[in-house]
Amino acid sequence: MPVQKNAYRKNFSLIVIFLVLISITFVVALFISYNLTSKYVENEFASKKIEVLEQTIKPYNDFFQNKIPEITSYQGFLDSTSARKYVASVFQDYGFVKKVVFYDALIGGHPTAISTRLNNLDISLKATYVFGHNKDGIWSTKQIHPADESDFRQMAAKLSIYIAFSDTTRVSSQDELYKTFWDVKPNKITYTNILRRQDVKVFRELQHGIVPSEAYKQNMMTFYLDPFLLKVKNTHHELYQNVSIQPLVYDPIDSEGNKLITEVSFPKAFSDYKLFFSSDQGYLTAEINRRFMPIGAAVLVITLFLVAIGWLIYRNLNVNLKLFKLQYDFINNFTHEFKTPVSVIKIAGSNLRGDGELTERQRKHYGKILDEEADKLNDLMNKLLSFTQLENKSINIKKEEVVVDDFVGRYIDTFKIKYPDFKINYKADGLHVFYTDPVLLGSVFQNLIENAYKYSHPKKKELSINITQKKGDLVFSFIDRGIGIPKNEHQNVFKKFYRIENQYNQNGSVGLGLAFCKELVNFMNGEITVNSKVNEGSEFIVTLPNEN
Repeated sequence: MPVQKNAYRKNFSLIVIFLVLISITFVVALFISYNLTSKYVENEFASKKIEVLEQTIKPYNDFFQNKIPEITSYQGFLDSTSARKYVASVFQDYGFVKKVVFYDALIGGHPTAISTRLNNLDISLKATYVFGHNKDGIWSTKQIHPADESDFRQMAAKLSIYIAFSDTTRVSSQDELYKTFWDVKPNKITYTNILRRQDVKVFRELQHGIVPSEAYKQNMMTFYLDPFLLKVKNTHHELYQNVSIQPLVYDPIDSEGNKLITEVSFPKAFSDYKLFFSSDQGYLTAEINRRFMPIGAAVLVITLFLVAIGWLIYRNLNVNLKLFKLQYDFINNFTHEFKTPVSVIKIAGSNLRGDGELTERQRKHYGKILDEEADKLNDLMNKLLSFTQLENKSINIKKEEVVVDDFVGRYIDTFKIKYPDFKINYKADGLHVFYTDPVLLGSVFQNLIENAYKYSHPKKKELSINITQKKGDLVFSFIDRGIGIPKNEHQNVFKKFYRIENQYNQNGSVGLGLAFCKELVNFMNGEITVNSKVNEGSEFIVTLPNEN
């Protein structure tokens, strides 16, 4: 029965639409993820500068919060020698400090040449020491009259006001202490050691004349800073190609070129300066691409995963479609296989039951027909039953000694009687006996010999059977001069219910013969292969283990 070509259609348009949608989704996902990555990197370029600033000014913060307040621990008893040691540690740990001025001051007592009197209290300068450093080490000079008295006089005035008006019943707040004992200006910091409450009480008594005037030591230092000596710590090299310290008014000429720039101001004593960041557009693009690569790879993996799911769905649907087609063809062909002998049996039975008298020859003829058609039905049912038993492994292999001449000769004689025009010859190459299951091997012989006759041209009904022994295996070769099998169908011919569409398969085939042979050979731990060319013939090779 010819197969209707339009009975089972694959909707390739849906496949194309699915692939197009997946491709569009993939491209859109890449586009969106790249843009988001680009925006994220640009936002980081604008925000991560704070981290670079914090790391750059970290030594300054340590100096401001920890090192300078150490002066208070001396409680005003610093002299030139101890001040030099302290300054040496400052120069060693904080390279941005270029000069330190130490003021050896007195509160109360007799005023000196440089003195500030406020609120009936004298704060005088006994001597000034200037410390600096170069490649040869630390240098210092002593000055009785400093070149600039403004820092000293300003700090002395703040100190005098604090003594006169501070509340000694409580601890001063940090804000009060900062306004009194600190003076932060661009590029320099002046600091006076913080007074204790009992010291303030004593100095207040001096102001009111309650006790005799007596001189008390007080220490004051001015630190001169150079922001360009700060070490820039670019913690985000992937974002910032160049980071430099610039004056606050710095504005590059090429700011509108292909460079991305941003800046952040320094705090406190460095407030006249800023960190200036710049990166070429290509430099940032490289970072965007680097971050995008894993995202793009993830998008690709997800896309491939979706394609794989789609392919699995398509494959399962295709398998189901093929199974449906096989079942459909099987039912049609199997019905035809049953219908033909049943019809013949029915006709023969009707003639036998007829009222007319039959001659002996007619009765034998009808009996032969009934016998042949019954054999066909029985053979078909046995094949299906054997197939089921093989798949369920409900039969056992029973190996026996097989005489080659007797075994092969029996099948040759049978088929010569059945098909007088069929030429069959065989060669055993010195092999006389072997061990195998004769019933299972006989089924293989019967199917392959039957196929050789069925699929050969009327004038080329020939078959050569060669039996050899190779490395402990038995090799059975069945060579015919039939119509041949296309190369792309070599593997399909062993599938259950599969039929190659040709003039020999229009009727009388359900696609079980070669599939049955393969199941038999596999069950016997062997292998079956085919070599074939269209219109030249086919060679089926069965390899079985030869074991006692």
